[in-house]
Amino acid sequence: MSDSLTRPELPDHLSIDHKSPHFNAAVFEHSIGIRLNGKARHDVEEYCISEGWVKVPAGKALDRKGNPLMIKLKGTVEAFYA
Repeated sequence: MSDSLTRPELPDHLSIDHKSPHFNAAVFEHSIGIRLNGKARHDVEEYCISEGWVKVPAGKALDRKGNPLMIKLKGTVEAFYA
């Protein structure tokens, strides 16, 4: 029960890319879950709750820098600590 007090509040916009301005290392010390339209997603790279989208890799395609290509999926986004 005291663990919930030490968890930081989940931000509206969060990215797993450490170069992004939306990266928050304190949040990633805990396990996070994401639901899009009521279904759990395990491949989310970035999300925004207020705008209602998540970014996920588009298969095995890579951009010119070797990073996975991302597609934006829209819907109702819920973030929670797992």
